[in-house]
Amino acid sequence: MAGSRRPGRNFLFVPGPTNIPDRVQRAMIVPSEDHRSSAFPELTLPLFEETKKIFKSREGQIFLFPATGTGAWEAALTNTLSPGDRVLAPRYGQFSTLWIDLARRVGLDVEVQEEEWGKGADPDRIEEALRADREHRIKAVLVVHNETTTGVTSDIGAVRKAIDAAGHPAMLFVDGVSAIGSIDFRAEEWRVDCAITGSQKGLMLPAGLGIVCASKRALEASKTAECRRVFFDFGDQAKANATGYFPYTPALPMLYGLREALRCVEDEGLENVFARHRRLADSTRAAVEAWGLTLCAKEEKWYSDTVSAVMVPDGVNGAEVIDIAYKRYNLALGAGLSQVAGKLFRIGHIGDLNELMLLGALAGVEMAMLDAGIRIEPGSGVAAAQKSLRGSQEAR
Repeated sequence: MAGSRRPGRNFLFVPGPTNIPDRVQRAMIVPSEDHRSSAFPELTLPLFEETKKIFKSREGQIFLFPATGTGAWEAALTNTLSPGDRVLAPRYGQFSTLWIDLARRVGLDVEVQEEEWGKGADPDRIEEALRADREHRIKAVLVVHNETTTGVTSDIGAVRKAIDAAGHPAMLFVDGVSAIGSIDFRAEEWRVDCAITGSQKGLMLPAGLGIVCASKRALEASKTAECRRVFFDFGDQAKANATGYFPYTPALPMLYGLREALRCVEDEGLENVFARHRRLADSTRAAVEAWGLTLCAKEEKWYSDTVSAVMVPDGVNGAEVIDIAYKRYNLALGAGLSQVAGKLFRIGHIGDLNELMLLGALAGVEMAMLDAGIRIEPGSGVAAAQKSLRGSQEAR
C-alpha cells in the first residue's frame, strides 16, 4: 500500500524481546549442518560451560531447550517434583501468576502468597510459611526475580536467607527471564536449585531458547521425580549433552547466536553490563519523576533495572499512549497486563541499548503522552535523564 513504509528503525523498548546486536544476527546466518557430525561438539561443549557464567554458577548444569521461558519453567518443575508435591509461590504480577498456573496444571499443590502488585516476594512471609511447615511438605519455593508486569525486582539473596533461617529443606526455583544477563544473579551464592531464563531478554537473541541452570541437588531430585516429561527430560538431555549432542534436533542458528551473544557480554564485562542497566534505569526513573508521574513499584527497594512500569493519570488509558507511540513515532512500549491493564505503560531498558537510544525513546514517550492528553512539560523527562546520565558518567 502506498505510504505504508516507515523509514528508520523501530525503537524497540518493550521488556522483551530486546534489540539483537548486528554481530549476533550475522552469527545466526549459518547453513544447515549435520548436528550429529564429529565436529558439532566443538560448538556445543564450550557453550554449555560459557552459559554458566551469566548465572554465576560453576557447579550447575546448563540445559538448552528449543523453547521459551515457559518451556524452561515446565522443565524445572517436571524434572524435580512429583504430582501432589506442595510448592510455595508468592504472586505479585502476571508472570508469577502464569508460573503458578503452570505448576498447578502439571499436578503440583501450590500454596500461594498474595502480595500487592507493585511489591515483590516477602522473605519474612516465606520464612514464616516454612517455619509453619513442620512436616516439610513444601518441596520448593518459586520466586520470579524480576516481575516485568510491574517493574519489580525481588531480593533473591534475602529469600535464600529466609529459607535457611527457617531450617527448611525446600528447593529454591527462580524465574530470571528478565533479569539474568542484565541484573546481578548469583546462582551459586544464593544456592538456587533451578534458575531459568529465555533467550530474548538479556541474552539479546530472538525467542527460541529456554535455558535452565540446575544445581546438583536438582539433578539428584530428578532421579526420583515422578512428573511426566519427555521433551524436557533432564536425563535424556544430560546423556546426550555429555558428548556435545542433543537427544533431538537442536535449534542450530540459536546456538550460534548464543555463542556470539555470550561473547558480547564477555567483551563488555558482566559487571559492566549490570552497571549499564542500572545507569539507564536510574535515568528513566529520573525522567518519570520529572514528568510528575509515579512507578508501579511501591518502594525504591523494588525498582527494576530492566523495566519501568509508569502509572498514567486517572482518566487516561495507558493503552492509548502505547498505540500512539507505535503508530505515530515507531516506538514500541510494553502494555499493562491483567490487573494493571490500561493503568500503565512499560519502558523496557534491557539488552543491547545505550544512552542515546534511551533518550530517543524517552522523547518519543513524551510526545505520545502529550498526544494522549497527559499534561507534562515537553523535554522535562529527557532533560532529567540527560542530567542523570551525565552525572553517572562523571562519577565513573
